[in-house]
Amino acid sequence: MAKDRPEPELDRELPDLPSELRWREWMRRIEAVLFASATPVPREDLARVVGQGASVDLLIGDLAEVLTDRPYEIACVADAWMLRTRPAYAPAIRAAADVGDQRVDLNEFDIAVLAAIAYHQPITRDGLRDIFGKEISRELIGRLHARELIETGPRSPRRGAPYTFVTTEQFLVAFDLETLADLPDREQLADAGVGFA
Repeated sequence: MAKDRPEPELDRELPDLPSELRWREWMRRIEAVLFASATPVPREDLARVVGQGASVDLLIGDLAEVLTDRPYEIACVADAWMLRTRPAYAPAIRAAADVGDQRVDLNEFDIAVLAAIAYHQPITRDGLRDIFGKEISRELIGRLHARELIETGPRSPRRGAPYTFVTTEQFLVAFDLETLADLPDREQLADAGVGFA
């Protein structure tokens, strides 16, 4: 039975291959890992499938070039990488594939609270109340948490310190951001109708 056999050890160095074939194999391994992963894969994890001296960044760059004519691309999210479908193919996917409902589907106020968390993190519920002039419900925080858009952040070392909230990697993925530095400036948000202090 296959379950009884031990997994063969991964040959990371591939010393028997010429350098060009070795590089291609490392690119394929990275592509396979990104394809199989449900979440963005950090550099350290990708480094486990390539040779000791291989640059993951250069391999990712070469792989991105190879994928130029494909309907999917490599996206960097929070210093990790993932494969995603190019936006031009979204209508075709919705028309023919069962991908479920992947929309963020938040109302305007939910998005404003999420934006406030993103811009002011780590922030407490009291901090959010100060921004919006009203109490932010536990239910709203729970909805954002359940969608994995926020998580609890650091707490002050003092006894009884309140929880803070920060955005997650899933937040970056959902809003197609590489880092929080890619957030729009507040004027752009105000122009879009999302307002907070």
